Amino acid sequence: MAYSYEPHHFEDFEPGQTFQSVGRTVTEADFVMHSALSGDWTELHTNREYADDGPFDGRIAHGPMTFVQATGFVYRTGIVERTAYAFLGMNYMDLPNPVYIGDTLSLEIEVSEKKNVDHDDAGIVVLDTEMTNQDDTVVFQGDMKFLIKHRE
Repeated sequence: MAYSYEPHHFEDFEPGQTFQSVGRTVTEADFVMHSALSGDWTELHTNREYADDGPFDGRIAHGPMTFVQATGFVYRTGIVERTAYAFLGMNYMDLPNPVYIGDTLSLEIEVSEKKNVDHDDAGIVVLDTEMTNQDDTVVFQGDMKFLIKHRE
């Protein structure tokens, strides 16, 4: 599977089609920026001393931060660049394992559904996603619905 993709219009997506993102290592700066942007300074994410004594043996990423990483990987593939009108939500999302500073994440994407809607120039594409760390441990799963522009 290659890592460089062109933008896809609605007609270019087919159920069963797969994509793979590049990898990215989670940093201390990611934790700080997410806390600052969200206002969530919960000690499990921001206090090493507190988190070291907690259930995860250290600081873990915020759940929403893990989700944001996953959506970022979809955009980073380029497949929805300039063709996605909107992210429409998810039917499910699971965070089965924590993300730690130093984890290197990547995302596998599979087109699970494609449907026309009452929109003259776009249709809905559903992408099933699974994000894993460097040990192939699943840290995120979910489907993402996008309104994707038809080819002109």
